[in-house]
Amino acid sequence: MSNYVLIGRGRAISRIPQAEWEEELKSAPGVISKRLNFMSDEHHQVRNFVVRELPRMDQPIAVSTISDALGIPLQRTMSIVSDLERNLFFLVRHGGKEVSWAFPVTVEQTGHHLTFSTGERLEAA
Repeated sequence: MSNYVLIGRGRAISRIPQAEWEEELKSAPGVISKRLNFMSDEHHQVRNFVVRELPRMDQPIAVSTISDALGIPLQRTMSIVSDLERNLFFLVRHGGKEVSWAFPVTVEQTGHHLTFSTGERLEAA
């Protein structure tokens, strides 16, 4: 019996052979690397901070809070958040203000519940 992997694309779920899926995975590092090229060290600091702090704060995080915590000027932090939001899957602002999503976590209801070893609970993005 052959092994298959289920792949969701849009609303459709396809079944592809495992070997084909494994071949596709070989290109993943190059694709991911190209996608991250726009990020400076400060971009990574902002994203990592939000991913770490969303579960702890359990509410959207104001850009000024990120700026203060990281010691990055507010205008620069606002620009970084905009860059990360524009490049999808990094950050999303709640109502255009506070950051409520930082892939892979969110404080908004998604139906994908996470519980961390620390006891923190959060929704998966």
